[in-house]
Amino acid sequence: MGVGEGRNPREEWSGSALAGEDLAELASRLGDLARYLQQQDNVVDTLGGIVKTAVDTVPGARHAGVSVVREGRSMRTVAGSDELVGRVDQVQIDLAQGPCLDALYDRRTVSLPDMAREHRWPGFAVRAAELGVGSMLSFQLYVTEDDLGALNLYSTEAHAFTEQSEQIGSLFAAHAAVAMADALKIEDLSRAMGTRDLIGQAKGILIERLRITGDQAFAVLVRASQDTNTKLTSVAEYLVRSGELMGPSQP
Repeated sequence: MGVGEGRNPREEWSGSALAGEDLAELASRLGDLARYLQQQDNVVDTLGGIVKTAVDTVPGARHAGVSVVREGRSMRTVAGSDELVGRVDQVQIDLAQGPCLDALYDRRTVSLPDMAREHRWPGFAVRAAELGVGSMLSFQLYVTEDDLGALNLYSTEAHAFTEQSEQIGSLFAAHAAVAMADALKIEDLSRAMGTRDLIGQAKGILIERLRITGDQAFAVLVRASQDTNTKLTSVAEYLVRSGELMGPSQP
């Protein structure tokens, strides 16, 4: 059975704990999820797959988003099932408070059962309720040095997320975290390979033009980077594109 096909888990799972048959069904669905996410072509598609399948999988979820902090900077939403996700997350960013921020920085799972009665983040709760959010559930996806990630689930109803939602959501988040990490590694590897090829092309131009060695050509690029206070890759790209070595008077 493929992801998003067949029975809806929100209809078939009930009660506070998963029974044996439900666990087997969930394991099968999560296996399908892992394969589905691994088949995505890039990070953007992987993130889109995560938010789509989160809504289909976790009981109570009507909207989903993925938020990240890269290199210790402020939180930003990198994927959302709809515009509501971005609006709610922007409130958290503006007020520097909310369940997603707590999930990112402090805890693995944060539950907000009733927005109208929420006191931990009063400013956020008022504005989120005005946007039509009744409850939220946030899961920390990963923590890697200064990089953080969280999966956030939203419902228009209060008390939409149960103990079972947390149980299923936690398992879902673990699979999503692996898929996201794999996608980021592939993207970083592709970027690194592209950078290496670009610098190689720039070195080739200098080797042919100046009749110098590869090491000498690389030193020329490094010196141009230092003289112009420009990234080495930008110096190489400019040379490959324009045929000229970047100097202090050039952009």
